[in-house]
Amino acid sequence: MKSAFLESDVTILLKDISGMIAASGTLERERFIQSGGHYSELLPIEYEPSAAYLRLYQTALERFAAKTARAVAVTAAKIYVLHERGAVLVSLARAGVPIGVLLKRYAAAKYRVDWPHYTISIIKDKGVDQNAMRYILDRHAAADVQFVDGWTGKGAIARELANAVRRYDGLRPSLAALSDPPRVADVRGTSEDFLIPSSCLNATVSGLLSRTVLNSKLIGKDDFHGAVFYENLAPFDRTYEFINRVVENFPFDVDGKAEQDAPPLDGAMNEIQRIKDDFAVPDVNLIKPGIGEATRVLLRRLPWKLLVYRLDDYVNLGHLYRLAEERGVEVSIYPLKIYRACGLIRKI
Repeated sequence: MKSAFLESDVTILLKDISGMIAASGTLERERFIQSGGHYSELLPIEYEPSAAYLRLYQTALERFAAKTARAVAVTAAKIYVLHERGAVLVSLARAGVPIGVLLKRYAAAKYRVDWPHYTISIIKDKGVDQNAMRYILDRHAAADVQFVDGWTGKGAIARELANAVRRYDGLRPSLAALSDPPRVADVRGTSEDFLIPSSCLNATVSGLLSRTVLNSKLIGKDDFHGAVFYENLAPFDRTYEFINRVVENFPFDVDGKAEQDAPPLDGAMNEIQRIKDDFAVPDVNLIKPGIGEATRVLLRRLPWKLLVYRLDDYVNLGHLYRLAEERGVEVSIYPLKIYRACGLIRKI
């Protein structure tokens, strides 16, 4: 699979289906999903950010590079303590890939260890790519595997992971995430819902990779899940701008044994249920809580409303306000407790 990532940073276990699948418009794709089709069968058109939005991204990168670096350091320190024999990072494509690269870079700089890093596809209601998992487990001990993602929303991927790995002896569904507001990850950098700059963009901060695809017309039984390489976006690629800026801010004063995780929360799903009731949302899948997930709604779904805990938080939510303005989406104040923002998808 071709990508903009260095081979030394990640081994990509995906099938290159570039030129084999056309991107679908937002409305067409939303109708397909809401009528019973699966999102993994179609690719969304990549949102082309405006110049104003890209300026907001640059501001976010300047403001949150150090905070992201701290979350990477805490996460890596905990992984180092957890995996005494050495970790094998398995990032979840695509948002997890740059985070896996950062964890690998931090481990090399702080602990002088070389953690192998693979990226594989996981798809809600479909599970992990079994061929990719077999590839990894043929080469590494199951106990060494550490799954990696950028952030958590409702915890759907954590639950999908837990269900998917039961078939593999000795493999734990241990998920590491930099930002974990609902506290569903086993390893977290923080439980704060903060802006990870890479969540602001799509392929151009993820090695020019598309979302992963599982379509029986393109993916055979022995294939890895598929993805497209957006070579046409190469002039706009910011993958290593993001990675390098975070690396420059790595702190090395973190003690993995001293970092204590807060207990899991019951309130996250209560908050989501309250949103569902208050806005008469017919399907919980139309609710996407957290800054990262709300950004994704505005970038590639059909957004209905953007809920925010307050309107004056331009530091964390400025890019969301810009996207909402550009897409004509209503922004409403809502008494969020766990999350800073929540995106609602329009029911068709």
